[in-house]
Amino acid sequence: MLKLPNPDMPPTSSSLPHAGSILQLKIRLLGLSPMVWRRVLVPESYSLRELHGVFQVAMGWESLHLFEFRIRAVRYGSPEICTEPPDKTLGSFGFRKNAKFAYVYDMGDWWEHEIRVEDREVVRERGRYPVCIGGAGACPPEDCGGPDRYLDRRDDALGMDTMDDLATMAEFVEQVVLNGDRAMLDDEDTRRAVEGAIDRSRARAPFIACRFSRRDVNKNFHQEEHRRLMHQWFI
Repeated sequence: MLKLPNPDMPPTSSSLPHAGSILQLKIRLLGLSPMVWRRVLVPESYSLRELHGVFQVAMGWESLHLFEFRIRAVRYGSPEICTEPPDKTLGSFGFRKNAKFAYVYDMGDWWEHEIRVEDREVVRERGRYPVCIGGAGACPPEDCGGPDRYLDRRDDALGMDTMDDLATMAEFVEQVVLNGDRAMLDDEDTRRAVEGAIDRSRARAPFIACRFSRRDVNKNFHQEEHRRLMHQWFI
C-alpha cells in the first residue's frame, strides 16, 4: 500500500527546497463568516519575524499586539510570551505542499489564522516580493474583542438602531439641503440628535465594511510597510 507523505513532517534531504524559492501561502482568519482570507507569495528566505510583518500588511492589522507562530508543536514569536525567537527562516522548515501552521495575533482578542502552504515556485524574473495575489473580506478593527465580540457588534451595526440613525440623518438632509429649512440648524435638540446619529454611524463603519483591496495591500508592500510592521509598536 502506498504511504503518502505527511505535509507537516520535516522533509528528507532529497525534497529540500531550492535556494531562492517562493512560497504561496493562504492565510485564513478563523472564527468568522463570511471568510476573511488572503493569498500571498513570500520568499523562503524570510524569517518568521518578517512573515509577521507580511501578514500584518496583508490582513490589515497594525502590529499593536503580541504574536506567535505555532509550527510543529513549537511556538515562535514575541519574547514577552516566552516563545522561541522568530528568527528562523521559512526555508529552514522545508514545508511540503499543503502543510499547515498557525499564526495568532493579539493574545487578548486571540485572532487565530490558519496558514496553508499551497505551492512553491522559483523566483520570477523581475518579480517583486512579497505580493498579494488574492483575498476577500475586510479585516476586523483592532481591539474590538475578538471574533465573537466582532460578530456581535457587526450584527448590532446592521440592526434597527442603524436604520433609525440613517432616517434621522436623511430627514435632516432633506429638510435643510433640499427644502431649505435653515431653522433646523438653530434647533439644539435637532442638532444634538443629528450629531449623535453621525457619531454612532462612524463607530459602526468598521463592523460593516466588506471591502478588500489587493491593490492597496500591494501598494503597502511596495512601500516596505511590512518592514515597519514586523516590529511591534505598542503592547
